[in-house]
Amino acid sequence: MKRIITIAILMFSFVSFAQIKVIETVPVERLGKVNNNYIQKIGDEYTVYYTSIQNDDESSSLRKFTFKNVNNDYNSLYSIIVNGFTANPLYDIKLELPNNYIWLHYTGSVIPEKATVQFMVSSKDASSVTSNVSEPLLKDQINKLFQK
Repeated sequence: MKRIITIAILMFSFVSFAQIKVIETVPVERLGKVNNNYIQKIGDEYTVYYTSIQNDDESSSLRKFTFKNVNNDYNSLYSIIVNGFTANPLYDIKLELPNNYIWLHYTGSVIPEKATVQFMVSSKDASSVTSNVSEPLLKDQINKLFQK
């Protein structure tokens, strides 16, 4: 009986001082995708990945901006972008996110379905003065990107 208790105590001590712990993870969900541009959702945080058309550094042309879905911000961003296509005249819209400023730059066309929008993203960080510009996206591509 003493041996069983001793073995049980030893086993318990090994289990309680284990180096590996299981941590609960939040699933990563990839939403819509257009070319190399896509939106990724982790919990209540959305990250928009976009292809930069500027080749400042050759390491990677994929850039991103992130925001939390507070007060339904994901749908609000979608509405702001889509409503910008119907504005007359087309004008740039400036948005403020926690870490970035984003300009939605619209380019018109004689055919309304050919109007495009580009994300112009700059960091709020004072040490970084560079901005990145996404490839032009049509309204249909925005709908696909946001899965609408």
